[in-house]
Amino acid sequence: MKRQWCVFIMALIVAALGCNGQIVSTPDEVIDADSVRHAFDSQPYFGIYKDNYFIFGPSVGKKATKENTNVKFQVSVAQKLTKSTLPWGTYLYLFYTQKVFWNVLENSMPMTDLNFNPGLGLSKPLFSGNRYIGKLTFIIEHESNGRDGDESRSWNKVSLAANIMIDPNLMVHGKAWIPIVDGMNNKDILKYSGIYQMGVQVMSNDRKFMGNITLVKRKGWNLNYNTIFELGMRMWKNANEYFFLQYYNGYGEGLLDYKQFHTQLRFGILIKPDLFSDF
Repeated sequence: MKRQWCVFIMALIVAALGCNGQIVSTPDEVIDADSVRHAFDSQPYFGIYKDNYFIFGPSVGKKATKENTNVKFQVSVAQKLTKSTLPWGTYLYLFYTQKVFWNVLENSMPMTDLNFNPGLGLSKPLFSGNRYIGKLTFIIEHESNGRDGDESRSWNKVSLAANIMIDPNLMVHGKAWIPIVDGMNNKDILKYSGIYQMGVQVMSNDRKFMGNITLVKRKGWNLNYNTIFELGMRMWKNANEYFFLQYYNGYGEGLLDYKQFHTQLRFGILIKPDLFSDF
């Protein structure tokens, strides 16, 4: 397992820093280094981090019931902690993501699993010549469900993430982590929630339609992946709201039942960052 994530981290760094940068324009304009640096310096201190969404839907492959048909929503924000660039052209951020599973069809509509994911990280925009090609982020993060006793789940990660723009409509993304599993009741979480992830996001020329696939590699040498497939359609021109469809297949979608394999299809509303998403 150690060899797997070490190889992946090295590949991620090489891809991020060695890309030849053919890619740095949108259909409307070239994204050059100066404009991106200015955007990082002048952007609001508080903003969107990962995708924010509110979706609802049933389990797939088995009879839909009140227990397996639920709402999933995610709120994810970032706070820039530095006014301007730090050494090596980096920016310091405080990140926070909260993911919730809400059984709205059951009596009393319980929120069955709340996952809290704060982090502190350095983000570095990547350039080739005078062209912007993506972003590299180093993060120290914690994830837990805030419960005690037998239902307590928690772990920590030292993560390296990269988003690389291959062309105006295609971005590849990856994230690898060194896990520190401190939860007494989830010592085997790497077998289910994974050791690294990778994916591809595509956009139509008019930015109206988007698609993404993310593969999360579970511990082991076989091809055991959790799969997330997403489709979105922009509600109106220049908006960052989308009609959103998400398909999840695998383990580890939430912390409480991370050992439970399931397939879920949900539909709802997505709010995305302006340029590209973090994962």
